[in-house]
Order: sequence, then structure tokens, then C-alpha cells
Amino acid sequence: MIKKFLDKLMGKSTPGTSGGKPHFGKREEVPASVHGINPELVDRRAAEVVATLKQAGFEAYIVGGAVRDLLLGLRPKDFDVATNATPEQVKGLFRRAFIIGKRFRIVHVVHGRGREHEVIEVSTFRAYLDNAAAGQVAGNEKTSKAQLSGMQHAVDASGRVLRDNVWGPQDEDATRRDFTVNAMYYDPVSQIVVDYHKGLQDAKKKTLRMIGDPATRYREDPVRIIRAVRFAAKLSGLGFSIEAKSAAPLVQSQALLAEVPQSRMFDEMLKLLQTGHAIATIEQLRKLGMAKGIYPLLDVAVERADTPFVKAALVDTDRRVNEGKPVAPSFLLACVLWEDVRNGWQARLNQRQHPLPALQEAIDEVFDKRIGDVSGRGKLAADMREIWVMQPRFEKRVGNTPFGMVMQPRFRAGFDFMRLRADVGEVEEALAEWWQDFQTADDERRDDLMDQAKEEQKARQKAQPVVKRVPRAAPAADPRGLPQGSDAGPVDSDAEFPSEGGAPKKRRRRRRKAGGAGGGEGAAPAAAGE
Repeated sequence: MIKKFLDKLMGKSTPGTSGGKPHFGKREEVPASVHGINPELVDRRAAEVVATLKQAGFEAYIVGGAVRDLLLGLRPKDFDVATNATPEQVKGLFRRAFIIGKRFRIVHVVHGRGREHEVIEVSTFRAYLDNAAAGQVAGNEKTSKAQLSGMQHAVDASGRVLRDNVWGPQDEDATRRDFTVNAMYYDPVSQIVVDYHKGLQDAKKKTLRMIGDPATRYREDPVRIIRAVRFAAKLSGLGFSIEAKSAAPLVQSQALLAEVPQSRMFDEMLKLLQTGHAIATIEQLRKLGMAKGIYPLLDVAVERADTPFVKAALVDTDRRVNEGKPVAPSFLLACVLWEDVRNGWQARLNQRQHPLPALQEAIDEVFDKRIGDVSGRGKLAADMREIWVMQPRFEKRVGNTPFGMVMQPRFRAGFDFMRLRADVGEVEEALAEWWQDFQTADDERRDDLMDQAKEEQKARQKAQPVVKRVPRAAPAADPRGLPQGSDAGPVDSDAEFPSEGGAPKKRRRRRRKAGGAGGGEGAAPAAAGE
């Protein structure tokens, strides 16, 4: 009571409040004749989930970004549903439904099987809670009771939300959401849009406006800072921009991201770069003064976004996403960090280290410096390493190497990486074209390509200048008529990654006979095969 009085006296406000009094907006029901949503853009399965919940006596709506996209005439990629049914009640209405999550429990309703399956995410209306009103929250919670036993509030002293499984009415659920354009509800049965915070008007004005006090909302969940950038980037092509009042606290609030677990920050960074708007995201970060400080690996991506290779990778990632093709985080991160790997590798080669160990050491150094333990040394790191290690192997196009390369599981990723390098002039275009042909060719065509590579190798060897050695004093004669020591041949310093025009293969040294170069009866037998 004392805290409430002091907050009111000092004029402190909280999300969706005015002078300390909660303000949950006024419900407006907008008919189809006004909002103009095309029902054909609505996913059939999402509409069926809504209809099933309504038939069971519950309220249910398509909610969030899907409604925003529908209002803009776009076909949403994902459809979420909000309802006043609890997760247990939702689960009981569908044959294939699963309750997931702890801090935020939702239900996944699954349609179809295999690659054709689709998941509709169903959430229960959440109550609005602040630090003054959320003491001793009871009921609704199904999170681990051991984790919640010591909690007295739904948010901590800084305003960060700690738990979010307290059910409430729709108007409070709308107030909890971030931007007004993401806080509308669409009923595909009645075709009515429910709006509490003038989201429809903001959509028409192409404005991203935070519900309530922006600085307070960013404290509640610092990841909203990143979401603000992501939405601004996604909608910038349609003319949207962040409202000045909502953008003003972003830079100052950036420090709050230090409280977010690193694993979640890693995931949020990938969303910024892999949702089809990577180039626009870089532009927004710079425009908002947030080019540095969100996440170290993101800082590197922004810093190198204008370099030819990284820019090509970002453009290619956007293209693939927008074409509905899969993208792997390992590929994009391998592109962003290739400059570090290449420089570290070259520095070790300059010290006359062997190529493969030198490359592996350079990769380890980059992992320790740039990625740390966020990805562990798991699949992501293994895939990145494989992409990098393949690069020098593409230079060898004779023998069995090409056949072994195309059989590797990560060959396509390694080739695409090399293809980008060719696009920016880091390797020859002819090399990329050769591998493009080889991987799809039949046996006869592959033989022709191998012959072509051999001819190119011979031509390069002829073009190389002949290095004349200074003659040594005549050594004792060898039985084979060769000077002593010459039979070993030069050591191939690039044995792990032999180039097409590389040095002669290392020969096995013939054991000398006892008693001098001429040999005798006591000479040791020659090695097998000689």
C-alpha cells in the first residue's frame, strides 16, 4: 500500500497505465467492411482451431503479427491463436496437441505429418501484472513449483517479468503485448477485428508504437529492444517506422540486455539475420544508433556488412528466406567470421606451419575469441569447421579428391561458400564453374572434367619459372646413377592440401648399403617393392 501511494504521489506510471491507474484500452469491434481483410489469406487450419474452440464455448481469435499482415494484404507465414481456454482445456479439444514451455505455457496443435505438418500455437489470455499488484500470485501457475516457491512477485525490482502464466481477460492480454499493430485480434468466423489500442489506425499510418510507457516496457522484457529493431526492419520496405517516443529509450535501454541469458541472445541475433531482412536490419541498427553493444557477434556482422563477402552472404540469405528455402546459421556465421579464419591461417602459413594444422589452429582461435561457449562445440561449430576446412580442398581437382568431396554431407554448404568467394573475386570463377558442373555431371562428363583439370594443371606447371639449384660438390655415386640424397626429393610442405601444380610427391628414401656407396655382400636388403 505504501509503495502504491508513493508511486501515485511521484506520478510513476506502468505499462498501460495513466497516473498509476491501469488503463487497458477501449474495446473496438471493426467489421470486415472497414478493415478489409481477405478471408482467402487466412490459413485454413488456423481458422479450424478457432472454430473448434468457439464451438466448445470459448473465445478464440487469430492474434499478433498475422493480423497485422492480413490488414496489410500480406499472407502471414505463421498463425497464432489466443483464447480464454486454459492450456489443459485446449489440449483436451484436439487429438494432437502438446503443452510446452515453463515460464510461458502454450499449446502446439499439430496438423499433418512429416514435412507437410503445420503447428498452430495457441496461448491463453494473460493477466496484466505489475510489481505493485502481483504480490503472492496464486492459481494458474503450472511452472516448476520449486522455482516459484521463493518468488513474491511476477516481476523483479527492475521491472523484468519473471513468470507469465497468470490467466486474465482479453483487454489485459492486449495491454501486455508490445506494439499496437501486434495487439489486434481477428475472428475468422465472424470476420471481426477486436482492437484496444488504436492498432488499426497505426497500421494505416505505418507507425510502430509501443503500448504504455516504452522505457518501462523495455525493462519488463529487454528482448523487446531487439524485437523493435526486427519489426522496424521487416516493415521498413512497406514504409513503417518506429514512433519517436518508442525509439527514444532504445539506446539507453540497451544495457538491460546484459541481464538476458546468452543463449537467448544468440537466438535473437539469428532471428535478426535470418528472417529475410538482414540487410534492412543492419540499416535499422545504424539508423537507431545501435550498431554496437547488443551482442558481440552481431557487432562483427554489422561492422563487416559492407565488405563484399559478408554483404554477398547477407543478400544471399535474404534471397533464400524469401524464396522459402532453408538457411543454416552455421553458413552465415562461417561467412561473417571467415576473415578472421583466413587471416589467422595465413599468419601461420607465413611461419612455415603445415597447412592443415595451421587452419585448425586458426579455427580454434576464432571459436575461442568470437563464439565462446554459447554454441558449445556442438553441431553448429562442427558444421562451420567443415565448411572452412573444405575450402583449400576445392583447389585439388585430380585423383580421387573430387569424388570424395561430393559425397560429404556438408559438401553443398562448402560449395555455396566457395561460390560466394568466387562472386567477390577471392577465388577464380572457373573453379566454381568446374565444381558446379562436376557435382551434377554423369560419369562420362566427370571424366572429361578431370581431363580438363589435368590439362590446366600441366599448363600451369609449364608456366611456372624453373628454379635452378646451386650445384653441390659431387657426392659418392648411387647404384641407381643418382647423386646421393637426391632420391628423397623435396618435401611437400602442402601434403594435407596438395595443389594441382604442387611439388613432386615425396619419395621413399632407399636404404644405403653398408660399406659405402658401392655396396657389397653385407648390404642390407632393399625395401619391399623397390
